[in-house]
Amino acid sequence: MPATLSPQLPGQRGGEPGLERFNTAAADTAEATLLACCGSHRWAQRLVAHRPYPDVDALLAAADEASYDLSQADLSEALAVESSAGLHPGAPQAAHTALAAAHAAYESRFGHAFVISLDGYRPEEYLDQVLAGIRARLGHEPDEERAVSAEQLRGLARSRLAHVVANHPESDVAGASR
Repeated sequence: MPATLSPQLPGQRGGEPGLERFNTAAADTAEATLLACCGSHRWAQRLVAHRPYPDVDALLAAADEASYDLSQADLSEALAVESSAGLHPGAPQAAHTALAAAHAAYESRFGHAFVISLDGYRPEEYLDQVLAGIRARLGHEPDEERAVSAEQLRGLARSRLAHVVANHPESDVAGASR
């Protein structure tokens, strides 16, 4: 689901906070923005329906609550549109090979892309964290991994949404490891 959001939501004017843009955007535009954060239509529609949010914390709390209420089908829908994160093209070929093999093993075992929230880590730590995460999670039973994936997806959605409403729409909010 890698996608960069358009630089402006309708009605954006210089200096207006991202939350105000989100709160006042057309429902379909707000939903598209949310789907770039988490691929569950039910999650996105729920957040759109409860606008306006008084502050970013209220929006993020609603996003968390909606994430906890995802059904198995909603979670499957969201995981289906995630993609495994790659490395910067300048990374050593051995790193690309190791990461591709790890992702392939994970996707073969669980049937969806590996998702991990890397908030709190520096970019130079991402590869080690992803490889360690895949290695550890490959030992999970499918139900256990589904719960872990749901929690990681929740963190990703929260981080992506916070970034969007913090006026950073130029970023790739849909990257699987951010």
